[in-house]
Amino acid sequence: MKKWLFLVLICGFSVVVSGQNVLRDLGKETWHFRKRGDAKWLKASVPGTVHTDLLQHKNIESPFFGSNEKQLQWIENETWEYENSFTVSAEDLKNQTITLQFDGLDTYAEVFLNGKSILKADNMFRTWKIDVKKLLKKGNNTLYIVFEPAVKKGKEEAKKLAYTLPGDEKIFTRKAQYQYGWDWGPRFVNAGIWKQVQLHFQNAAIIQQVKFEQKTLTDNKAELVFITTVDCQKSGKYILKINDKAENVFLKKGVNQLSVPYEIQNPKRWWTNGLGEAHLYPFQITVEKNNAIIDSKKLNIGLRTLELVQEKDQFGKSFYFRLNGVPVFMKGANVIPPDSFLPRATDSVYKNIVQNAVEANMNMLRVWGGGVYGDDVFYEECDKNGILVWQDFMFACAMYPGDEAFLQNVKQEVIDNVNRLQNHPSLALWCGNNESDEGWHNWGWQKQYKYSAADSTKIWNDYKKLFHEVIPKTLDSLLPKEKNIYWPSSPSIGWGRKESLLQGDSHYWGVWWGMEPFEVYKKKVGRFMSEYGFQGMPNRETFEAFADQNDLDLNSEAVKSHQKHPTGYQTIQTYMERDYKIPAAFDDYVYVSQLLQAEGMKTAIEAHRRAKPYCMGTLYWQLNDCWPVTSWSSVDYFGNRKALHYQVKRSFDAVLVSVTEEEEQYKIYVVNDAFTSKKGRLNLQLMTFDGDILWENTRSVEVEANSSEVYFSIAKKDFENFNPKQMVLYVQLLLPDFVEKRALHYFAKPKELQLKVPKIIVSQIDDTTVEVTANVLAKNVFLKADKVKFSDNYFDLLPGEKKEIRFEGTIRGVEVKSLYGY
Repeated sequence: MKKWLFLVLICGFSVVVSGQNVLRDLGKETWHFRKRGDAKWLKASVPGTVHTDLLQHKNIESPFFGSNEKQLQWIENETWEYENSFTVSAEDLKNQTITLQFDGLDTYAEVFLNGKSILKADNMFRTWKIDVKKLLKKGNNTLYIVFEPAVKKGKEEAKKLAYTLPGDEKIFTRKAQYQYGWDWGPRFVNAGIWKQVQLHFQNAAIIQQVKFEQKTLTDNKAELVFITTVDCQKSGKYILKINDKAENVFLKKGVNQLSVPYEIQNPKRWWTNGLGEAHLYPFQITVEKNNAIIDSKKLNIGLRTLELVQEKDQFGKSFYFRLNGVPVFMKGANVIPPDSFLPRATDSVYKNIVQNAVEANMNMLRVWGGGVYGDDVFYEECDKNGILVWQDFMFACAMYPGDEAFLQNVKQEVIDNVNRLQNHPSLALWCGNNESDEGWHNWGWQKQYKYSAADSTKIWNDYKKLFHEVIPKTLDSLLPKEKNIYWPSSPSIGWGRKESLLQGDSHYWGVWWGMEPFEVYKKKVGRFMSEYGFQGMPNRETFEAFADQNDLDLNSEAVKSHQKHPTGYQTIQTYMERDYKIPAAFDDYVYVSQLLQAEGMKTAIEAHRRAKPYCMGTLYWQLNDCWPVTSWSSVDYFGNRKALHYQVKRSFDAVLVSVTEEEEQYKIYVVNDAFTSKKGRLNLQLMTFDGDILWENTRSVEVEANSSEVYFSIAKKDFENFNPKQMVLYVQLLLPDFVEKRALHYFAKPKELQLKVPKIIVSQIDDTTVEVTANVLAKNVFLKADKVKFSDNYFDLLPGEKKEIRFEGTIRGVEVKSLYGY
């Protein structure tokens, strides 16, 4: 060990030492790149991409600014070369094995070491390992990597088929599909070393993998089995430790698989956000010999049971998750890749995604299949914060080839990623693809591509081979039963069919794509709503990041370039005209577009929650963005929360008060996700916007545990003598310790409300709190302060109400806006 330390100090190598094994991060050393045919090499970043390397040298303009995307499409058609020289000492070469490992190559890469081809990679989702000891030499060594253009590779593969598959050339490339452009993202088809590259110097033995099975879990005891795979270079007696439990083992030369039972007394269960502690048990697994640690791995384990329950009932078939024996309503969103250039997404970016989910009262995130498998830190944060993960495999909105080479490539991709992620308690479900089944049955592909009967049969059989055979059989070989929840395609049935609301999961796009009114959300409620959404524009400062001041206009090229849906702005306009007055100023239009988005999603989310237990999940599209854009996100690329995100926090509250209008009455629901009932008082007041009370009622209630019930009904005729444009129904559920849950219900569309001019006062109470008051009802109050994040925003303020809001940052002045005048 002293020799290794000396080597680190002399050579400045970046290494991680684990017993007798050493990891050397080659990304910390100097890399260069160039376009094939260029004479000059330029310094490169690893991990990185061609686009970001070019930007670093100012060889291209900012890809996100204005309409620069169009001018940068040439990059995807070129061949790119990367090179790195590193030194190896005679002491290094004494190691028993030396492995070169690439955690991510994007995508078609041939790797040369000292002039010899050692790897041809063709999948950005796979880990590539090569034994290089015999190829290394004392002194200088050279790595040279050639990245061929994925678009050309994809087109070459497409030509081999007698028919055209939906999805264009991207479907032949095991590469993030969103890079080819989506209706919320730009087309930047990347190339490069997008994850770590390391040299592994190994001696004696190395732990290749640790996984565990949970045999039993009761209040008294958890029985686990740790399965450790060890690659041993020298046979002999060793000690395998699981925390403080030691086992004497004999390891033969080669790969050994060791199973060790482990018990935990009086175990604490892992719960989702809002239901209890996401308790984690830390474990360290070590291989030792002669009182020295040879290798070790750490993992955190959450003890829980999870089932996907699908049982026939009077309506169709249920679809819900039972956590630790209890049905849990899933509240959350879909997640896309956090950047068009993934190496720029640091750990803090992934942590912020999860934190935004936690603060919005979510308990599930869906990793969408057109992007990438998340970085380890994403799942670690979900583990810590009680966020379950619906994990798609990386297939979306297309049909895929079924040749043996493609299937074997996918199989290894599944192995690599399932082995990497399976120990996370947050991992809830593995899903084969996004919308491929629906696309085949409902999007008219057969007619569009003029398939013969033979073509259709071949394409569908290839689909079944991939998603109903290869992937599930691979999961069966990798996972114990309690971790192996597989769903072939999301949704199971297309939104245009009646059955889609009676069983399985649903993507409902009648709103937005079908131009149906928001009120349809109240009727179109399925068993588990895994996708639905509506666009909202990002804040002004986000527009300013990609457009000049004189381009802040819906008709400017810059603004239009950052709307990827073909009729996006027209659709927003159409819906806005239905419910709101159309503002003339750009800032005001942005503000109202966010209110429109928030109100639409409130209608959907609360309809889903009121329908519990018929409906047991709602995941809106989408939480985040990969670039600054007008999209369905609730948090934009820079982390700015839209009105939707603040509304989601309210609508996902553990105890929700929700008012819905029916033909003859208004019904007041209380939805309680907690496992305990709650006693309280329900206070109702019908008031004018000045605060005058027109009608009131009150009653004591006991809200049942884990339920959704109607606790009060009001006949419409009771309010028929009042002006619906000048009143609001204030419903307050007062729980013990003065905890208030409330809802405000309006009787006319926002554009019809006869709002009064509000006098809104914002007073700073201390370094983290402001108080907001208004003399009359102030609707959708928006607070804006430079580089300040408020705990609540876009809220309604009752006459004379004092509302305290926490903030992060330093307030030097607050701009205030409300709906009056729009």
